[in-house]
Amino acid sequence: MEFRERFSDEDTCFEYLAKSRWPEGFTCPRCGMHEFWIKSRRHVYECKACGRQTSATAGTILHRSHVSIREWFWAAYLVTTHTPGFSAKQLQRQIRCKYKTAWFMLHRLRRAMVNETRSRLGGFVEADETIIGGPVKGKRGRAVTDFATKTLVFGAVEVISYTDKNGTYRERAGRIRLATTLNADEKSIEQFLEQNVEKGSSVKTDGWRGYSNTALSKYKHDKTPGMRASHIHRAFGNLKTWLNGTHHGVDPKYLQSYLDEFVFRFNRRKTPMAAFQTLLGLAGARNSIPYDKFILQESKG
Repeated sequence: MEFRERFSDEDTCFEYLAKSRWPEGFTCPRCGMHEFWIKSRRHVYECKACGRQTSATAGTILHRSHVSIREWFWAAYLVTTHTPGFSAKQLQRQIRCKYKTAWFMLHRLRRAMVNETRSRLGGFVEADETIIGGPVKGKRGRAVTDFATKTLVFGAVEVISYTDKNGTYRERAGRIRLATTLNADEKSIEQFLEQNVEKGSSVKTDGWRGYSNTALSKYKHDKTPGMRASHIHRAFGNLKTWLNGTHHGVDPKYLQSYLDEFVFRFNRRKTPMAAFQTLLGLAGARNSIPYDKFILQESKG
């Protein structure tokens, strides 16, 4: 109720979005000037120098959406603060729209959850892979990924060490990274680690041959065959519970978007309202994609 009251009208929402996009003040994308008029009826900023008109939603995932900005804010808030996550069916009921609209809004928001300039994991990191999808009879282990219903997923998580108030040594999971992959071979593992883990970090893995000396040549490798009850395994367990419980399974071609949401929420699980503010800030850097083009892009991916 507090959130709905705070953003009770479109003017307030547009003002908040503008501050998220331009925290240092509006800058004209054409000439770089800072002086402007506001066309309040259309929520457009008009540069005093060159006359260029820029909407606060231009170039964002909200651009040219027929859904009101108030409902976009409500959707972003629900996705980032509701502990079990939100499905398209649940969002449909909340904002009273068509299922296709709710589904597309959620995928737009997931696109904004990946900060392309984010820093890599560092320090002590656990890495492993898991299989997402329904059961396949007669097959076990990595071989089941040959089936269309199965997807192999790489994961890495920072392990944070600390001493509690009683002086006892403890560990907890820090940030996480997840990515779909076709293979768990040496080359694929090396590429995943290079993209997500700082060179020189300590990386703990199980005994799978893909975690070879070559794949981990840039890291301090701690190989622990039969690694159990680790932080990355608990994260995988939470991921599968969320996918099956909230979404009742996910089409493999859309899985990476759901992984991006899980990573975003997991890394901000202690500060949900800050997650909403971050999402709006990231959303300002992501262009919108028309529905038909999004479906085509995802099917190719």
